[in-house]
Amino acid sequence: MTDLSTKYLGMKLKNPLVVSASPLCKEIDNLKRMEDAGAAAIVLHSLFEEQIQIESNELDRFLWESSSVSAEANDYYPDLGNYNIGPDGYLEHIRKAKKAVKVPVIASLNGVSKGGWVRYAKDMEQAGADALELNVYFLPTDPKLTALDVENMYVELVQAVKSTVKIPVAVKIGAFFSAMANMGVKLDKAGADGLVMFNRFYQPDFDLETLDVVPDLVLSRSNELKLRLHWTAILFGKIKADMAITGGVHVAEDVVKSMMAGAKVAMTTSALLEQGVGYLKVLNTNLKEWLEKHEYESIEQMQGSMSQKNVAHPAAFERANYMKVLGSYAGTPAR
Repeated sequence: MTDLSTKYLGMKLKNPLVVSASPLCKEIDNLKRMEDAGAAAIVLHSLFEEQIQIESNELDRFLWESSSVSAEANDYYPDLGNYNIGPDGYLEHIRKAKKAVKVPVIASLNGVSKGGWVRYAKDMEQAGADALELNVYFLPTDPKLTALDVENMYVELVQAVKSTVKIPVAVKIGAFFSAMANMGVKLDKAGADGLVMFNRFYQPDFDLETLDVVPDLVLSRSNELKLRLHWTAILFGKIKADMAITGGVHVAEDVVKSMMAGAKVAMTTSALLEQGVGYLKVLNTNLKEWLEKHEYESIEQMQGSMSQKNVAHPAAFERANYMKVLGSYAGTPAR
């Protein structure tokens, strides 16, 4: 009997398929459908630092006053009708989710600064969250801000949250650090129980007709998985924190690759947005069939098997691979 179970953040999960944070997780009925389709755990949509700092009854005034500074200022903030205002509703959503499903419910706290808002991590714990995902989405656009400043900000934020709660804390980060491996070690030493690799930085586009900057949301594809596999495979065995891969998980083979790189779970959202929540059942079935076909007895057996620590040619993760890839291209000669 093939064993699909895995352990993540101290929790034993029935399989490595975890639903990542998205608007899909705002509806309790969706959470039930995710569990029925085979999700092993669910990360709820995020509560943002801005939602906590700006009281809901003052948000309208805040946006209005901002517009006196720049006519376009309030374009930077989401439409109020689609904005999950305030933390109270989020905490109630956690309570309802815990009553509705038996799989672990992971709350998501999205912010960048160290401040009083981090106390809501404790509120999430008291509301029943099994774990917390600290989603750090930060673009350091200030030229005076050094790489060390940014790294210290992350470390201090993790330390602040960890000092507030007893439940496990995973940190969802981007890949664009000067020294990614060192940053992983720093976050590990700061107390992170898990690293989620990686946040997708949504980049706006230019509308050439209106000369405006416009949002451009593009769902992930399997080819985005390579960056996540690369750093997960390098960090495996070098940190104590569990690793999760998110971004590019669409088919069972993506889950297998994630496990072989050294991840404990593979998170998915884009595939569910395209295929529907029921697609989790397909992923589960295909994953089990892949393991049986290739004579794996368990997920644990393959975890880290393709990491830098375990492969015969670890240099393939480094400069040698760069040279080999460039040398392998054989395109059509220029005429």
